[in-house]
Amino acid sequence: MSQNHDARAAQAGPWVIDTREIGHRAGSSHAYKRSAPAPAGFGLDMIKVPEGEQVELDLLAESVVEGVLVSGTAVAHLAGECVRCLDPISDELEVEVRELFAYPDSATDATSDDDEVERVVDDLVDLEPVVRDAMLLSLPSAPLCSPDCQGLCSGCGVKWAELAPDHTHETIDPRWAALQERFGGTEEEK
Repeated sequence: MSQNHDARAAQAGPWVIDTREIGHRAGSSHAYKRSAPAPAGFGLDMIKVPEGEQVELDLLAESVVEGVLVSGTAVAHLAGECVRCLDPISDELEVEVRELFAYPDSATDATSDDDEVERVVDDLVDLEPVVRDAMLLSLPSAPLCSPDCQGLCSGCGVKWAELAPDHTHETIDPRWAALQERFGGTEEEK
């Protein structure tokens, strides 16, 4: 590789593929295995790929008539909180990636809106938006620490799994509070 190519790849970063390695001949391809750090915003409120966490990419970039077809997998470690009990959650997510990056002035480029298809820009394709979208669509919107998580007691905030089966809190309807003040406490209090 030339020094110019090395400098260009270093400037582009780990999320970017230089398509000059593949060429514009339909049928040529190149496999990529690399790690890329997750930027901010790689997730939802309750579960995400932590910023800076390495996303493992195993991809094949193929030159096709209309552009570069990138397919393969992306794997990342997830961190978050259970929506019911707020315990920490740790998991791994693997997603399939398959995206066409259109060549400039191709029929696909000419007939597609800017947000319909990704594009090859200066012989480079940026994988980060494609991988981020695939991961966001695969994340649970309400992650749980276990499928049978009962959550927290609304009265005391302790996990239901840690409480006795007969655990209760006596609550008095505020509309009856004046009667309780006038006639004294409950039978249990006397």
